[in-house]
Amino acid sequence: MNVRALNRALLARQHLLERTAQPAAALLGHLVGMQAQAPLAPYVGMWTRIPGFRPEELAALITGRDAVRGSLMRGTVHLVLAEDARILRPLIQRVAASGYTGHFGSRIGDADLDAVAAAGRAWLEERPRTRRQLRYLFAERWPEHDAEALSYAFGYFVPTAQLPPRGVWGSTGPAVLTTLDGWLGRPLAEKPPIEDVVRRYLRAFGPASVADVQAWSGLTKLREVVEPMALRTFRAESGEVLYDVEDGLLPDPDTPAPARFLPEYDNVLLSHADRARVLPPGRRVPLPPGNGASRGTVLVDGFYRADWRLRADRLEVTAHDRLTARERAEITGEGERLLEFLGAGEQSAVAVVSCDRGLE
Repeated sequence: MNVRALNRALLARQHLLERTAQPAAALLGHLVGMQAQAPLAPYVGMWTRIPGFRPEELAALITGRDAVRGSLMRGTVHLVLAEDARILRPLIQRVAASGYTGHFGSRIGDADLDAVAAAGRAWLEERPRTRRQLRYLFAERWPEHDAEALSYAFGYFVPTAQLPPRGVWGSTGPAVLTTLDGWLGRPLAEKPPIEDVVRRYLRAFGPASVADVQAWSGLTKLREVVEPMALRTFRAESGEVLYDVEDGLLPDPDTPAPARFLPEYDNVLLSHADRARVLPPGRRVPLPPGNGASRGTVLVDGFYRADWRLRADRLEVTAHDRLTARERAEITGEGERLLEFLGAGEQSAVAVVSCDRGLE
């Protein structure tokens, strides 16, 4: 399979070729969660995939505990369905538990990690707390250790959830934590079948290599899981084996791909080891700080070719290369829809900047 065929397969499965009328909950499940360390990013991600999407629909899932924000794939914050959180967190637990070493190992020293985890869990079971409040408690309990490092490290061992209003459209608030099982009101799955998760990943992101599945999940040694599965296979141009579910969408590579605005960190850009299916040669995914609803990326003809940012008086789109008149018109039309969704003022306009021309 060539890059364009993989690109169109990915776009189709992500509902970026044709939008979907399914409810937000169904889409969230199909995508196996959405990247959410930028708390409002999932709303823009839903808007670009569902016609007429209303933020209140996704916000209700969060406040109703049907969806939850927590550290999952790749050790980053994701928004997932509650039932998926029960399944995914146990699967990535060994990755999470090993992650503290690179981030905080040198700062923790000889602290008893079991005791740190037990204390953190007990404090969160007592009542939800912010990271700052946890840091104060850790400083009291272990004054000889780095309290900030402890306040983060314990979360690698104790699955936690970030509570609303964090991540709720129209609301603001710090990241307040509680235990994931406590928030969900039921225990996490004991032995979730990883094969089911692999199939769901392929249905949303395939065809994909073992390395791609590992890049998305953060897990390692998945070849022994994937190879015995009854999956159809293809060959990438590199010769690498690509795996896929039998009913995975494979549109014609020449299918037109309309311009699409994505939020910060959208998983379509981050869920493969080989990102050539969506990133042009030499292009990297930007990781700017933000809330997820003020800046992001733009797919043009299916590939990442521009960035967008909401300014005080306009939606500014900066293209990486020359745009055709048709592409500029598509970007402007989609940008106007995004301005309406974001509730920008009536005087706001879309301004496109490309390498060969100025503002329009």
